[in-house]
Amino acid sequence: MNRTGIVWDQRYLNHRTNNGHPESRQRLQAIYAMLEQMDARRQLTEITPRMATTEELLLVHSPEYVSKIAATDGLETAALTGDTVTCADSYQTACLAVGGLLEAVAMVASEKITNAFALVRPPGHHAEKSRAMGFCLFNNVALAAEFARQKLGMERILIVDWDVHHGNGTQHLFERDPAVLFFSIHQYPHFPGTGFFTETGIGPGEGFTVNLPIPRGYGDGEYVAILSALLPPLAAEFKPDLILVSAGFDMHPADPLGGMQVTARGFAGMTRCIMELADTCCRGKLVLALEGGYAVDVIGEATRAVLMELADLTRSNPSIIAGQARPKKVLYALKRSVKVQRHYWKSLTEPLHIEFANKTLRI
Repeated sequence: MNRTGIVWDQRYLNHRTNNGHPESRQRLQAIYAMLEQMDARRQLTEITPRMATTEELLLVHSPEYVSKIAATDGLETAALTGDTVTCADSYQTACLAVGGLLEAVAMVASEKITNAFALVRPPGHHAEKSRAMGFCLFNNVALAAEFARQKLGMERILIVDWDVHHGNGTQHLFERDPAVLFFSIHQYPHFPGTGFFTETGIGPGEGFTVNLPIPRGYGDGEYVAILSALLPPLAAEFKPDLILVSAGFDMHPADPLGGMQVTARGFAGMTRCIMELADTCCRGKLVLALEGGYAVDVIGEATRAVLMELADLTRSNPSIIAGQARPKKVLYALKRSVKVQRHYWKSLTEPLHIEFANKTLRI
């Protein structure tokens, strides 16, 4: 069996949005066409998705909310918010998205595979306990984290969210929980308006929310440098049993909803950086779930770059990519968050050193 699992299913195309809506079925059609071209069935382990149960949805969502989404089943259309809509098949598709990700987590937890990518829709990281938001119905990654803890016996989960938009739903669901470390790098100010560096968690969860809000214009080197500098010490101290990634591709320069400059090379470098963390902290246990990414012409290429890294068919060098970052941008991104997080993490009491092509940055 191949080391990398993949969740893909034509039923994920059944969630239909309005004409012109960014979160269209064409996103997955482009990715699935790429998978056929790269002969994914031979190089990756296919994971058959299943429907999530109501009990599983209730791991993070309220009964009233689950009932509200279930009530849209069979309705031609329903508007949950101004940008979050459903069709007759959306509820079933959303349950399949959750179930597909849970199956991937279960296979990684049992070490049948090392890592996995759930290429599912609708996305999830904006969904709150009792509210749909930002194209999201159920919070796929948050549900996967709770499933891993409550059903698979894992104790600590690290969630990395690199989508261009802040994962407000995931943060709010775990901001009081010290067993889930939520780490987000995102464009700010930008939708949904949350994720400032001073948002660090509440009560017993204080310090277990790490936000890196950055202005538009950051690219491959900056993203990889930021992750390479801050994630390893935090992960080493936190000691996660599993790493989950909310993997959006809307930081690509072609994306209509973002303002970043991350190319396929940057996505590969970020993936390798997190893989190295997983190897050190949790025997490689890493599962990614698709979030945003709305440039249909490039999403397949970016996804392929991530899959090739996960399967060790390519091996990016994060140090080389990070070395090409613009130091001032990296310093701006890190200095505020590190200053705040040093109150909570012993591993940050010593200065961070970041190597660039011609200088070393000390934070």
